[in-house]
Amino acid sequence: MSASSPTAKPSVEPSAPVTARMIRRNLATAELYEDAIHEGEGVIAANGPLVVRTGKHTGRSPKDKFIVREPSSEAKVWWGDVNHPISEAHYDRLRARLMGYLSDRRLYSQDLFIGAHPSHRRSLRVYTETAWASIFARNLFRRPTAAELEGFAPNFTIIDVPSFQADPETDGIRSGTAILVHLKRMEIIIVGTMYAGEIKKSAFTVMNYLMPDEGVLPMHSSINVGQAGDSAIFFGLSGTGKTTLSADPLRSLIGDDEHGWGDGYVFNFEGGCYAKTIRLSSMYEPDIFATTKRFGTILENVDIDPVTRELDLDSERITENTRGAYPLEYIGNADPTGVAGTPRNVVFLTADAFGVLPPISRLTREQAAYHFISGYTAKLAGTEIGVKEPSATFSAGFGAPFLPRHPGVYAHMLMDRLEQFDVPVWLVNTGWTGGPYGTGQRMNINHTRTMVRAALNGELKDVPTIVDPIFRVAVPATVPGVPTEVLFPRDTWADPDAYDAAAMKIAHMFHENFEAYADGVSEAVRNAGPIDPRNAGEVRVSAPGEG
Repeated sequence: MSASSPTAKPSVEPSAPVTARMIRRNLATAELYEDAIHEGEGVIAANGPLVVRTGKHTGRSPKDKFIVREPSSEAKVWWGDVNHPISEAHYDRLRARLMGYLSDRRLYSQDLFIGAHPSHRRSLRVYTETAWASIFARNLFRRPTAAELEGFAPNFTIIDVPSFQADPETDGIRSGTAILVHLKRMEIIIVGTMYAGEIKKSAFTVMNYLMPDEGVLPMHSSINVGQAGDSAIFFGLSGTGKTTLSADPLRSLIGDDEHGWGDGYVFNFEGGCYAKTIRLSSMYEPDIFATTKRFGTILENVDIDPVTRELDLDSERITENTRGAYPLEYIGNADPTGVAGTPRNVVFLTADAFGVLPPISRLTREQAAYHFISGYTAKLAGTEIGVKEPSATFSAGFGAPFLPRHPGVYAHMLMDRLEQFDVPVWLVNTGWTGGPYGTGQRMNINHTRTMVRAALNGELKDVPTIVDPIFRVAVPATVPGVPTEVLFPRDTWADPDAYDAAAMKIAHMFHENFEAYADGVSEAVRNAGPIDPRNAGEVRVSAPGEG
């Protein structure tokens, strides 16, 4: 289907127009560069990227994100620890103060699209206080043609004003930072934080709310496609390798983070990438590395030599969560349509900080449901405020912070598709091996690439497997080009007993986490996780080949 003639969506007007002393609309990247430099927002690094600092907020602030509780969406929202409610009265009060604040200030606006498939595309208008954030929006969303800008009407609006501080005493929130989502008015307000990831992820939240009603599964994932049209989905949280593994020179990139799976097709929501740049390698990640040397790329909190303007991508002096935002076209093999056919493989990515999960394993359909709902990984340093080192976490759907509906809605949609199209699911650990974080080492990226390629190319289809005695997943006995001992994490630890203890600890955490979802799934899915240490008694864990 052509992506040139979108199905019309009704425009949504906010409660009152966005007003400011001046609004500079739809400026090109070069002119925005000029404004950013003139206003001291950043510096131009060697080779042309714009390097900016985001102040105290170098990651998302999930506890400061609120959804307005109002009748049209209230019954659909998954209220609780993820989706905090705020009243319409509080929203209106903060918005009115914000509009007054802007009366003598300048804003930038960009008219953009989100959603590559014409049947599900939305138009959005992004207002930003800074020129560099306007470039960020241009990079991350899809840019209209000149003809499409004629008569442009937004389906939803984002208002990003970092210098404005919310008031916890009067605004019904917890700090000076607030990310407010009004699903009826289709309006998002972001204040008190310069971290541009809030723009991207709040828009994703809106798409996660809208798409299920259109029969589309929204996914926190990357997607690439081979020469035979064999697309693959990579689910995973930040830092698990979605961007790195999907940027494969042998496959075309559909997108690196946000997608939808419709009836017979998958499509990218975005028009760009927002990649972690810490310790990027020109050898292992050449395409992404090259974007850090291009005009138009926004680099957040990357260290730079003040004299030579050369980048230090290995430095975590400012934060571990250094980021690059660039248009998808900067990746040489990116598919400009952003649309592909039904996937042939699904990969769940996890960065296991404890170093106990196999680097690759195949899941049964029930195990796929269990692990999708569990969403196990590690929160990596800097991705969220207060996270200083990796720690085990569970995030339903590999993206709970961005899911306005109950995770069961998305899980059931995924399982229906896996069954309908008989798609194999692989669990890939991009985290640690040889021990936990601090003792072991990060998985070799070459080994991970080789394993993933083997899975996508069908090379593991007939390889014998060994069932992991604790996690009960099927581990390939061999993978061409990968040392056999790497495949079995217990063999990589100096102390096998320490491995057993750590693995049982993680198994226990899986069971504790899943209790919240057990009533909503079948018995087969409930029993598809690791062994339950609470019922296992004294378990002797044998290494592969023992016994």
